[in-house]
Amino acid sequence: QVQLVESGGGLVQAGGSLRLSCAASGRIFGINAAGWYRQAPGKERELVAHITSSGTPNYVDSVKGRFTISRANAKNTVYLQMNSLKAEDTAVYYCNADLQVGPLGAVFEANYWGQGTQVTVSS
Repeated sequence: QVQLVESGGGLVQAGGSLRLSCAASGRIFGINAAGWYRQAPGKERELVAHITSSGTPNYVDSVKGRFTISRANAKNTVYLQMNSLKAEDTAVYYCNADLQVGPLGAVFEANYWGQGTQVTVSS
């Protein structure tokens, strides 16, 4: 069964750091583009950071200079390093990725979501 599994969330004081991981498992051949989203209570889910298959990152303005998205292709894993955390970063963080799946010789791209990991920043 193909799935994305997030880890690394938790409770941290303002100014602290966390690193989120998103590992793809199951019968996959690689990760194309991927992104981290977050959803705070009462708010819509928003894209926080995105990375292309070639490694080009993009960020929402509110996290530029504080968050870094990266990927380890050999591990089929995407990371989100979050520094200088603020109370307003508190949310459930979700990983989303376009995975190369399917039988050998008939590989195609499919989009998957992780289950989410809670990040709470205390002020």
